Amino acid sequence: MAGDRIVGLDIGTTKICAIVAEVEDSGQIKITGVGNSPSDGLKRGVVVNVEKTVQSIRTAVEEAEQMSGTRIEAVYAGIAGDHIRSVNTRAVVAVSGPDNEITTHDEERVIEAAKAVSIPMDREIVHVLPQSFVVDDQPGIKDPIGMSGVRLEADVHIVTGAVTSAQNICKSIRRAGVEVVDLVLEPIASSYSVLTPDEEEMGVALVDVGGGTSDLAMFYDGSIRHTAVVGLGGQNVTNDVAIGLRTPWKQAEVLKREHGCALRSLVEPSETVEVAGVAGRPSFQVPRGEMAAIIEARMEEIFTLVHREIRRTDYADLLAAGVVITGGGSMLEGCAELAEEVFGMPVTVGQPRGITGLADAVSQPLYATGVGLIQFGVHHRHRRMISEDGDFFESILSRMKRWVKNFF
Repeated sequence: MAGDRIVGLDIGTTKICAIVAEVEDSGQIKITGVGNSPSDGLKRGVVVNVEKTVQSIRTAVEEAEQMSGTRIEAVYAGIAGDHIRSVNTRAVVAVSGPDNEITTHDEERVIEAAKAVSIPMDREIVHVLPQSFVVDDQPGIKDPIGMSGVRLEADVHIVTGAVTSAQNICKSIRRAGVEVVDLVLEPIASSYSVLTPDEEEMGVALVDVGGGTSDLAMFYDGSIRHTAVVGLGGQNVTNDVAIGLRTPWKQAEVLKREHGCALRSLVEPSETVEVAGVAGRPSFQVPRGEMAAIIEARMEEIFTLVHREIRRTDYADLLAAGVVITGGGSMLEGCAELAEEVFGMPVTVGQPRGITGLADAVSQPLYATGVGLIQFGVHHRHRRMISEDGDFFESILSRMKRWVKNFF
């Protein structure tokens, strides 16, 4: 990243995508390059083979460099996986400024106090996201700086992840010849590209159905309220199709993308699909509804697990804007209709928005995280690169204070 150029690197279970964008003087984001590479070294969003991951990252980055005609030096990278956990917490401090006026220092102190939660030794804080502040029992304040008060409270959403998972992602990116500006939780990144401020204000659940995991981020009153990761995704659907139809995995993936449907009732009984045989055996025809039944069963399980996660929160009945699904898994025909049946509320498919340039190349839901990483980067361009020296998470914690004032 140099000057007004920002790069997002979506390291997914099935694909790695690098997206290059330039930020114009007007603030408009112009996409100038896109690079894709199959992802072989990850499982459920976690690096399991560094060498393969490095090669996939290098391929995607080089393709994006060729298209954009620029050299990629640093990226905003996504982090996911079912090791991600989140918690809401509250802290309180006494206002220390003259005339009891709340300053940036007071805001930083209350956020620092909110981070004093019990976290296992193998986990560290990835994000500290302020939700709202309370000044002398007056709740619902988004920006308390400049107000007068003697007591300042903060409600904060804290996201934690496994130390080794984040370290392996950073190590893979650096070995591919690129530096890391920051790691961003993928559903938070996706929210930047597919959600509107009105949706976040009214209450909305964002469900990003990826290859290895399905990520959830819930918003209400303009702030993030809950994040979670379900360890199932599009790869599980493909595996089911491969086993159920007795066809190779790669052929099952093609069948799913070209002829898949997440709701059997939408398929005509007369429709058939041609299925490739295993090990040179002849291909054969099967009813498309049979494949749709296999896909529907797994997608219903994924949405049911996400719905269970939503019901665990205090905001399940406050989602006036319903559910927005995105990610590659949401592109299946009938996916939104099935999700509406499971969630019992309106569901829309979220696509990246607010971009120009090569917008058509990244307009599909599977690019939501990549585009969102860029938009996150635009909002936090003051951030420094993650230091190579010392503990990786020490540098994250040292940057928390600089993040806070930019979230509102």
